Amino acid sequence: MATVLERVPRTLAKPLTLADLARMFGPMPAERVRHDPLPGLATSRDVAAIHNREKKLCELVDGVLVEKVMGYEESLLALEIGSLLKEFVRPRKLGAVAGEGGMLKLSPKLIRIPDVSFIARSRLPKGKPPRGTMPELVPNLAIEVLSKSNTASEMARKLVDYFETGVELVWYLDPSNRTIKVFTAPNKGVVLKGSQTLTGGKVLPGFKIKVDQIFSVLDEL
Repeated sequence: MATVLERVPRTLAKPLTLADLARMFGPMPAERVRHDPLPGLATSRDVAAIHNREKKLCELVDGVLVEKVMGYEESLLALEIGSLLKEFVRPRKLGAVAGEGGMLKLSPKLIRIPDVSFIARSRLPKGKPPRGTMPELVPNLAIEVLSKSNTASEMARKLVDYFETGVELVWYLDPSNRTIKVFTAPNKGVVLKGSQTLTGGKVLPGFKIKVDQIFSVLDEL
């Protein structure tokens, strides 16, 4: 069933200008922003329609459809960290780990697609993985693998969106310099690299791995 916000006619919403988009996302490649419907007028129904029709993933940010892109290198890293998390989470029955296709409806006008996400069992309906294309769930941990098309403005906004909706921990993996930025709030983060240890903090106590071990998958190319 559509929410009250989704039932509001599009004619009551306001299309965004190029200047609006620049303020929101910075110098993002133009092809990543969908213009049908016009930016500012899209809803979760459009996200679902594009996914069903084109098998492509779009995030929804204040009525704007932003296409999710990931290169081969980024996909390798997402799979690696996702596999390491799953090996830790599954035997302990801590919750669910999803990959780069896991769309999550964080609020009526906000759909995010972390490259990897962990949702604790306590947040899952009846403790089970959700059904459906885009469940209304907020992850405890969201992981993003940065690509060349990601802008500083885009990723800063994403941090705010995550923490405002209840995400507790965010990791940004940067393959360009092999670092991991660990955030516990939008303005509170630390950069890890090399032999430093990445931990699950309060979200996944006991999980730990060296940063260079994660990025070593890139040396296998």
